Amino acid sequence: MYYILQWTWGIIQNVVGFILFLANYRRLHFRYNGAVVTVWKSKRGSMGLGMFIFLSESAMNENREFTLMHEYGHTVQSCILGPLFLPVIGLPSLLWAGLPVLRRYRERKSVAYYRLYTERWANFLGERFAAKNPEFPIDKS
Repeated sequence: MYYILQWTWGIIQNVVGFILFLANYRRLHFRYNGAVVTVWKSKRGSMGLGMFIFLSESAMNENREFTLMHEYGHTVQSCILGPLFLPVIGLPSLLWAGLPVLRRYRERKSVAYYRLYTERWANFLGERFAAKNPEFPIDKS
């Protein structure tokens, strides 16, 4: 059901995620609860797009289990929201994480990154639906 929802209802973010996957094809990949995880060189962090999770190299070494669980929560949001995922979750998350003014606001006011509804909800869904230790390497090149 996960794949059917992702490639029908969530097709928009899956196409974007697949393009990013192809752009990072030579990187390390493995599966996590049905999602395809790519370890990429992005300094901007990790993200989930449809059934694709892009895990930063730093997250691979620090807080890997938590980050995978959180990003998997975003893949579940994709199944729930379908075509609304990008405007309701993707854009607010991207702005919250990337805009310098919002980063400074979080630092100045001591606001946790996971306080934003998109991130809090991803944590909840990831904790609820991600199995424990479900990693299966599929490419180590």
